[in-house]
Amino acid sequence: MLTDSHTHLDNKAFNQDREDILARAKEAGVGRIVNVGFNRETIPTTLRLAERYDFIDAVIGWHPQDAIHMTPEDLDWIEQLARTHGKVVALGEMGLDYYWDTSPKEVQHRVFREQIRLARKLQMPVVIHNRDAHADVVAILKEEKAYDVGGVMHCYSGSWEVAKECLDMNFYISFGGPVTFKNAKQPKEVLARVPLDRLLIETDAPYLTPHPYRGKRNETAFVKLVAEAAAEIKGLSPEEISLVTTENAQALFRPKQEIRR
Repeated sequence: MLTDSHTHLDNKAFNQDREDILARAKEAGVGRIVNVGFNRETIPTTLRLAERYDFIDAVIGWHPQDAIHMTPEDLDWIEQLARTHGKVVALGEMGLDYYWDTSPKEVQHRVFREQIRLARKLQMPVVIHNRDAHADVVAILKEEKAYDVGGVMHCYSGSWEVAKECLDMNFYISFGGPVTFKNAKQPKEVLARVPLDRLLIETDAPYLTPHPYRGKRNETAFVKLVAEAAAEIKGLSPEEISLVTTENAQALFRPKQEIRR
């Protein structure tokens, strides 16, 4: 069984054929999907999706691109949902994004720290978005003691040195479509070194579509292509990669009753 550990199937890009997308995912061997809501619009749609399908779980939080719009009331809302909604398995995606100039860095830092503190309060893992901000992301994770809850570095794009620091903080490393690209030297090298018991795979659909569909809309069924690429890099069979990454996802994204005090 495959697990897509990070996707956005509530996205409007799927409004016309969501049922077909889910059917193709099932046909490809996907047995579990973790859908991520990251602002006022996508948290409710993510939860509705998780409520409708028993094989979909929810992650909720606030994306760094939208950090400037987050209010204290929004943080309270996320806490309430995380405490009460049975399908919420982690907080995120949170972090830093220095590529898109949509939220000032100091605001991103504050919102990131607030969400880590909430995750520690709730004893829930965190899903980290990191774009062009490796040093600051690692520093904040350390300063806020994110290792107390652990989590996953979503669609990892950094160096092995940064990955090692994250592994040392109780984090999983997740890879998506870019690891299938012919010229993706660094992601392939990092994946080769990540211990099997800390490896996850994802699509981030509808974004980051793997080869040979690059440039088209991504979908959860394509996580099979990521598994095949990871298997080749690790010298294992796709079935072995599917099994271990699903076991890792189960260990990280545990049912609510297992993570509550």
